Amino acid sequence: MEAILSAIMSDLLSRDLSMVIQRYKRSRAEEVEHKLQQLQRVLLRVDAMVEAAEGRHITNQAMLRQLEMLRQGMYGGHYMLDTFKYRGDDEVSCDGDLPVALPGFSSAKQIPSFPVSSSNANRQNTETLKKLEMMLDGLETLMGDMLEFAVFLQGYPRICRQPYSTYLILGNVMFGRQMEMETVINFLLRPDAPASKSPGVLPIIGLARIGKTTLVEHVCLDERVRSYFSSIVAFTGEDLAAFRASAVIKHQDITAAPHGNGRSLAVIELAGDMDKEAWSRLYCSAASSMGQGSKIVITSRSEKIAALGTTKALRLKALPQEAYWYFFKALAFGSSNPSDQPKLASLAMEIAALLNGTFLGANILGSLMRANQNTLFWFRLLQCLRDYTRKHLLMFGEHPTKLTEQGRPVHTWSMARSHDVLTIIGIRYQKPSPQVDVPEVTVQDIISGRSTRQGNFSAVAWTSTVPPYYTYLVSYASERAGCSTTKKKRSRHARV
Repeated sequence: MEAILSAIMSDLLSRDLSMVIQRYKRSRAEEVEHKLQQLQRVLLRVDAMVEAAEGRHITNQAMLRQLEMLRQGMYGGHYMLDTFKYRGDDEVSCDGDLPVALPGFSSAKQIPSFPVSSSNANRQNTETLKKLEMMLDGLETLMGDMLEFAVFLQGYPRICRQPYSTYLILGNVMFGRQMEMETVINFLLRPDAPASKSPGVLPIIGLARIGKTTLVEHVCLDERVRSYFSSIVAFTGEDLAAFRASAVIKHQDITAAPHGNGRSLAVIELAGDMDKEAWSRLYCSAASSMGQGSKIVITSRSEKIAALGTTKALRLKALPQEAYWYFFKALAFGSSNPSDQPKLASLAMEIAALLNGTFLGANILGSLMRANQNTLFWFRLLQCLRDYTRKHLLMFGEHPTKLTEQGRPVHTWSMARSHDVLTIIGIRYQKPSPQVDVPEVTVQDIISGRSTRQGNFSAVAWTSTVPPYYTYLVSYASERAGCSTTKKKRSRHARV
């Protein structure tokens, strides 16, 4: 009898515990869902505020910093929301194919999945809820601090523009550099000290294809800058001897004061360093020939040019992961809604993470994905990109993006099998006018397998839709597998 009563009590206790666990699961899931709905509502308010602010011509530096805080909050909030929605599952299946485990998060703001099967999982759920609450508190506090910002915003004139979809807006404007642009413009329009007769110098430093030329081009096209300087001249070249031959007049006001009396702006684009003696001669010459209030902007990949400036150098860095995902999502999905295709959105987040923040890669793959929004196609694209990245990490100990930034050759990849190894030996750009001998084959053709061209040739990587409208070209060399390029020793870091 005691054995029967013990069994009954054990069964009842087990059922009670099961009911408590299930109730706990439901309450935790409901709490998470409630927090996510709150986050969506707050982000709608943040999005509306950012859109309203970007439609105004703001000149106040404090308000610009507040707007930058709003943007960063918007990117971070959307990244957290999308991460939970699209990467909450541990695996993604592709229309009948075997599920493939997605790699772990690399961001500090990662959100784990929500299986409640152990104390460790419960702890992760609690941490996730804390992160959601921290994000919500931060955004709500930020919006609460923007009441005066919204009032002052009404005093600035509107920027006239045609309505576009999100993709067209991001595809046709400079993305993520608004604060840097206003910093440069503020330097250019700031009056010099009355006793100063030498032009102010602003160095702009950044890696290859990080956006230095695009930033300066947008600054030179700004009406405030054009109305302030009587002439804007750009020089490009590896040495001073080439500067005069490469001079391009970007703006000239024939009604302004004669040459030598009006303010002028000189833009010098360098790939590397400049000799100090050569710079001293150039600067002395500029000081004697440029009018009072003139300015010089130098762009380079080298940190050494920071010493040439009369003000603190501006350093361009890669976009944060949250902002990069916001940009890439718009390029990959175009006018379609990612929420309607969660499998594609999950794959897109993995692809964006592997691209390592490169603008060129985002535009190349974004256009390819936008033209073929098929789960199997994106899944295959992710597999190939993952193998391509892993291969370079094993061979060279560096991400392929880092290798191209250093000017080192990398192996390309294709969704079509090939016995040859196509090696990118350089990325260059050419100005759009005049465009001569532009190749017909594109990098998208190589990646998708539409082109199986071999030998040495060039392909169009991307034609920019924003000033200075460069066409980026890639030089390919076709080599047999097992060539010397693939036999390089792995670095000590890669072998560990």
